[in-house]
Amino acid sequence: MDERKVRQLNTDVLAYIGDAVFEVFIRELMLEEGRLRANSLHRSATLYVNAHAQAAAVRGMLDDLTEDERRIVMRARNHKITSRAKHAEPKTYKWATGFEALIGHLFLTGEEERLARIMNRAAEIIDGK
Repeated sequence: MDERKVRQLNTDVLAYIGDAVFEVFIRELMLEEGRLRANSLHRSATLYVNAHAQAAAVRGMLDDLTEDERRIVMRARNHKITSRAKHAEPKTYKWATGFEALIGHLFLTGEEERLARIMNRAAEIIDGK
């Protein structure tokens, strides 16, 4: 998708796409690690795909992001919340939304290498590495 069009998208839309992209990435990661039972896969994936983990990941890599990437995160984080998180405080939920918006932006603009680096780094941070 054209960068200009992606920049015009609402951050909620970017986060919506980013959530799906990160979920698929994590599911593939679980398969690569040899987790083959569906119940085990789901439990493992939820350790990565939740507001607390994603907020920690984006805060942990904030200094490594480009200025443009930080701007996307902050724009999404500062966007008015229209929905309520089930298991996170609003501040944590906003940081997670910023992370998802960044993932969505990178995916939609076709920045595959950068997207892979960011998602791998997020998984490492969540793993405590």
